[in-house]
Amino acid sequence: MKEKVEQVIKEKINPMLATHGGSCELIGVRSDNVVVVKLQGACGGCPSAMITLKGFVLEVLREHVPEVADVEAV
Repeated sequence: MKEKVEQVIKEKINPMLATHGGSCELIGVRSDNVVVVKLQGACGGCPSAMITLKGFVLEVLREHVPEVADVEAV
């Protein structure tokens, strides 16, 4: 599952975040299928980071990797 998540972040999520000067780094996937990421660049300090995380990153991950239970940022 980790490989699938990495691929989605690389091919789907990061290109979109890059348009706003940001990116998403995969930290890991927990045993409860929660994906742990670090938002970087402009996304790291953005007041809308939680909206980006839950409204965009989580939705895209679930669309391509349905086993994803949730996403958390560190």
